Amino acid sequence: MTDDSAPVVEPDDTHASEAAGGREAHRPRSTKPHELGFTPRRPVPWLAPLLLISTGLRTLLAMLFGAYLDKRELQRAFADEVPRQVGPDGGLWLDYVADLGDGFDATYSVAYLLAQRELTVDGHRLPRAQTLIMGGDQVYPSASYAAYEDRCKGPYQAALPVTPPERPTLFAIPGNHDWYDGLTAFLRIFARTRDRHFGGWLTGQTRSYFAAELPADWWLLGLDDQSGSYLDDPQLTYFEQVARRLGPQSRVILVVPEPTWVKAVDDPTAYDSIDYFVRTVVAPTGARVRVILSGDLHHYSRYESGDRQLITCGGGGAYLYPTHQLPERIEVPPRETLSRRASRTREYALAGRYPTAGRSRRYGFGVFARLPWRNPGFVTLLGTLHTLLMLAMAGVATQDVDSTDQRLFSVPLVMMVVVTLLGAAFFAKPPTASGNRQVRHWLLGVGHGLAHVGLAALGTWAWLGLPPHDWPWPLPAVAAAALYGPVAGLVATQLVAGYLLLAGAFGVNLNELFAGQGIEDAKAFLRMRIDPDGTLTIYPVAIDRVGRRWQVNPDPGPDASWLAPAEPLRPRLAEPPTVVPADARASS
Repeated sequence: MTDDSAPVVEPDDTHASEAAGGREAHRPRSTKPHELGFTPRRPVPWLAPLLLISTGLRTLLAMLFGAYLDKRELQRAFADEVPRQVGPDGGLWLDYVADLGDGFDATYSVAYLLAQRELTVDGHRLPRAQTLIMGGDQVYPSASYAAYEDRCKGPYQAALPVTPPERPTLFAIPGNHDWYDGLTAFLRIFARTRDRHFGGWLTGQTRSYFAAELPADWWLLGLDDQSGSYLDDPQLTYFEQVARRLGPQSRVILVVPEPTWVKAVDDPTAYDSIDYFVRTVVAPTGARVRVILSGDLHHYSRYESGDRQLITCGGGGAYLYPTHQLPERIEVPPRETLSRRASRTREYALAGRYPTAGRSRRYGFGVFARLPWRNPGFVTLLGTLHTLLMLAMAGVATQDVDSTDQRLFSVPLVMMVVVTLLGAAFFAKPPTASGNRQVRHWLLGVGHGLAHVGLAALGTWAWLGLPPHDWPWPLPAVAAAALYGPVAGLVATQLVAGYLLLAGAFGVNLNELFAGQGIEDAKAFLRMRIDPDGTLTIYPVAIDRVGRRWQVNPDPGPDASWLAPAEPLRPRLAEPPTVVPADARASS
């Protein structure tokens, strides 16, 4: 964000209105945090050492103790609200966004477009939606009230500070990052029974899942199945009551936390929870699930088969995830699932993606420049490890074979080599990652570790030829930390970048290849229209380049965004609109 050229705007008290938290929303005079009421955050450095450790521990704790922290079982006592969403013309405009609570520039760019009264995208006039759906991971890296305020709620309040006359409604489901505190912060923000303002949107749910009736017998169902591969009893009871209102003419938009249809390629049981829900709750009513929406993977992709669309749109603000490794065809549910009562397997074809496969590959090659730039702490960690490894090797190389000193130096050297090899092997497939460890993970991981050992040996040879090695102790160690460490860290980071690029070609460490780059561009959200006759049109809105400089918006209107981009955002369609006809009769 930039503050230098921001014009000063006097607050418009006549239009001050109740906003988030019940406070009056005064328009800011500048882009300073004390004026905005929150602190715009930089993108999360996903390969920062402390963050890697804390995120890994949270994921592990969630896996081990998630059942004990599962607040879904306590939601039985919450209200069973099923609101009806319909526009003034009998139709409805809906927005879908997911994976949004990361760096301010990307998150606010999407929020800003969502909040505008109307967008013109590739010749299509798209008015502001009356319903906004958030599809999970509303905050990164972990859930806390402060993180929600700075990375999610604050940017969205700045985008739409006051509730407009159409009173748009917000629904949200939690993703895995929302679950890291056991849903405490999520429920406080999205499932309140009072003060339901989320910026200019009004929250429309009282649980971590929801149902809403839409025009023309469309239904919106949002599931919360992050705690495991099952749906809790209170949630099933809630949806079974909703299902009593469904019939053969009903059409369902299902919102889920993860695109398990893609993840089932590596883990055949991943889709079991969705299949169980469709088979036991929706199908007996005769209703048809026409669209399934998900985030979690930070890109746009669409698979289709007959009358059903499987859409991933996780482009709300988090780092870009690649599209060039997406399978061209998938089987859902997979034939390899262990579920004895799985539905009939259907084949789906990849019909659209954003960014394109070619552009995704080009983004991958940017890892050499972006990895050290985005993750200075990771560079420091590698520099420290290689300095210790070099000192251990140098100590062994300069001692007599039978001396006690050599034996003392050999112990930490062996330990350092073992730690390096094991660390690289586990980096290729962390214990918390889904799917099974395969031969390619071991080969690539061990090969990566051996490459680091080889680099350390080469660095040791170079260091032994330099004068600091012969200085009296502890000057060699000080010189190594000051001179060798930074250079070794940068070189080792390039080695990691090369490994990630190579491993990504085999489908290994794809997430790390792009998470380490923290690419803020190539974002996307869905704007959908349900016509009064039941036709659903899906517009995938893409943003090739997000805003990076912001200024106070000169528009004093009460629902005008507080901040405007210094250079106009240029949304476009990721692919032509997808039309889902109302009268399709294909089997679900």
